[in-house]
Amino acid sequence: MSSKFSSWILKLLGWRVETETWPLPPKYVLAVVPHTSNIDFPLGILARSALGERIVYIGKDSLFKFPQGIIFRLLGGHPVDRSKRNNFVDSVVDIYNRHDEFKICIAPEGTRKKVNSLKTGFYYIAKGAGVPILMCKFDYANKVVGISAPFYPTDDIAADFKVIDDYFRGVKGKIPENSYLYNS
Repeated sequence: MSSKFSSWILKLLGWRVETETWPLPPKYVLAVVPHTSNIDFPLGILARSALGERIVYIGKDSLFKFPQGIIFRLLGGHPVDRSKRNNFVDSVVDIYNRHDEFKICIAPEGTRKKVNSLKTGFYYIAKGAGVPILMCKFDYANKVVGISAPFYPTDDIAADFKVIDDYFRGVKGKIPENSYLYNS
């Protein structure tokens, strides 16, 4: 799908994509919050296309079973088996180290249900690969897909997560009561 066509569809639906910096860096981890609905997926695909970015995404392996798995893979998806503990972070860091350009999208809530803290894999991938985190909010209240300036993790995880949490605080997802750090 072309960037202009995707932008037109988003505009038709009343949505816009806003970035705090442009162009985006050649390597980053895109952390998308809140993820409260299946509607977030097509919204993300449209936003990715509107930006003209080649961003791969990961999802639970059950999404990638036949027949729908064909579509998810064609749209840039890679399955993750969440039932096994493996060196997923190290594996993704190795991919970053082998490429001059690589971008991955992760929903760090890990579910569409309400969570009180984010999973940390995205953080450790960015830290291990030496790439920035771009925080991406799906703000249904204002119909904005917002993308932060690049944020490089430091050696102070508590301070880093304060910055990350502050970016997402108060953002209303499609299902507000499931939104991370949102109080209605």
